[in-house]
Amino acid sequence: MADEAKTFMVEDARIIFRNFAGKEGQYNREGDRNFAVVLSDDVAVQMLEDGWNVKYLDARDEGDTDTPYISVAVNFKNRPPRVVLLTSTSRTQLNEDSVEVLDYADIKTVDLICRGYDWMVGDKSGTKAYIQSLFVTIEEDALERKYQINDPSI
Repeated sequence: MADEAKTFMVEDARIIFRNFAGKEGQYNREGDRNFAVVLSDDVAVQMLEDGWNVKYLDARDEGDTDTPYISVAVNFKNRPPRVVLLTSTSRTQLNEDSVEVLDYADIKTVDLICRGYDWMVGDKSGTKAYIQSLFVTIEEDALERKYQINDPSI
């Protein structure tokens, strides 16, 4: 019997380091789509024990604690994720060509499920997180609310 895949779910998540377009940068290779999810301290400890690649942002102010997070890959090749953009009037499934709109969206809430992929290179190993489902509600501005269309056939 196959092992059940490692997964985790975060509701009302805080996401950082958004790069849904996969743009090359100081910390990213061209084509690598990803973002990071901030974790609570207790969840981070448990995930570290389970082999996930949890990292920590240095505290900004003296006396504050470091912030745990996990990087999440967005890959449409083998097993495309379900990425849904929610507004007050619509629910839009995003694909590989449209997911980059999330890089600049004013995000209100995020709920997500990630699955893990166990890897081993030489004497190093761990579990990399891949997005399985991502539901993003965006903050609409006054004009978006004014001109919202309630007819889904348009």
